[in-house]
Amino acid sequence: MRATVIHAPHDIRVEEVPDPRVQEPTDVVVRVLRACICGSDLWAYRGESARQPGQRIGHEFLGVVEEAGSQVAGFAPGDLVVAPFVWSDGTCEYCAEGLHTSCPRGGFWGTVGSDGGQGEAVRVPFADGTLVKLPPAAAVSDDRLLTGLLALSDVLGTGHHAAVGAGVRRGSTVAVVGDGAVGLCGVLAARRLGAERIIALGRHRARTDIAKTFGATDIVAARGEAAVEAVRELTGGQGAHAVIEAVGTEQSMRTAVGIARDGGAIGYVGVPHGSGTGLDLSVLFDRNIALRGGVAPVRAYIPELLPDVLDGTVDPSPVFDVTVGLDGVPEGYRAMDERTALKVLVKP
Repeated sequence: MRATVIHAPHDIRVEEVPDPRVQEPTDVVVRVLRACICGSDLWAYRGESARQPGQRIGHEFLGVVEEAGSQVAGFAPGDLVVAPFVWSDGTCEYCAEGLHTSCPRGGFWGTVGSDGGQGEAVRVPFADGTLVKLPPAAAVSDDRLLTGLLALSDVLGTGHHAAVGAGVRRGSTVAVVGDGAVGLCGVLAARRLGAERIIALGRHRARTDIAKTFGATDIVAARGEAAVEAVRELTGGQGAHAVIEAVGTEQSMRTAVGIARDGGAIGYVGVPHGSGTGLDLSVLFDRNIALRGGVAPVRAYIPELLPDVLDGTVDPSPVFDVTVGLDGVPEGYRAMDERTALKVLVKP
C-alpha cells in the first residue's frame, strides 16, 4: 500500500510500504477514509522533534474495518470507526480512570514499528480498547459530517480537554490563546460547556472568522503584553475565569498567565516547544491560578462528544480548509508550515 513517511526535515514522501496485517488476535486492519495533518506533525517536519529516516507519520484517521483478529469482540469487517491519536488496551487502571494516554501498553501512531494515519490502511493494536464505532457508513455518507467526525480523533477532544482543564462552566468568561485548529476547537468546547463570553486571541482573519462562527464573542489581534492589556480591558481589569492555552511556546504561556483572573485556571494542551515554559510559580501561587492539562485522553471524550457531532450541535469541520489526496500530502505539509492552510484534510 501507499503511506506517508518522513526522511528528513522538510522531506515528506508518499511511498510503497508493506500492507498492514493482523499480527495479534486483538488487532484489526482499518482502511482509511479520512486522515489529516496535525500542527504537532510540523515539529517533526521542521526538525524540532527527532524522527528516523523512513519513519511513518500521521495520527488522525477514521475508516472501515477490513480484517479483525480472533479475539476482537467489538468490531467486524465493514464497521466504520474513528481512532484516537493514541492506542490503548482499555483494561489497565489508567484506561479505567479515563487516562488512556498513560496506558502502559499504549502508543502513538507513527512511532517506530507502527503504522501512521496518513496512509491507505492502518494496523490497530488493542482494537476493542482503542477504536470507537460510528454509525454505519451509509448513515454518515455526508462529506461534511464525515470530516467533522474525523476531528474526534484529536483536535476536538484536545480542545475539550483544555476547556475541562481550565474549568469552563456555564456563565464563565473564557480566553483562548492560539488560533490553530486546537484553539478553534477550544472555542467550540467552551461554547458547548456554556461559557457566556469567549475571547479568542488571533491575528489571521480567516481563522478568527471561524472562531466567531464557533462562538467567540470577542477577538484580540494583539500579542504579548498588548494582548494581556486588551483582554484585561475587556474584562474590567480582572482577566478570564478560564484560559485555554493551545500553542505551547514560552510567549503563549506567559500570555495565558497574564490574562487569567485571580482564582482562575489555565488548561494547557499546546505541545511544549522552545527553551522555556514562561511559568513563574510565585505568580501562580500568589494569584491562586490553577494549571491543568497535558496530552488529551481523547478516547475518554469521544463517547461524550460523538452525539453532538452526529446531530450537528457541534460542527468542527470548518477547521479543515484544504483537502488533498495522498499524493498531495507533501504539499499539505508545506502549506501548513507556511500558514497558508489551517488544517489539511487527506482523502486516501
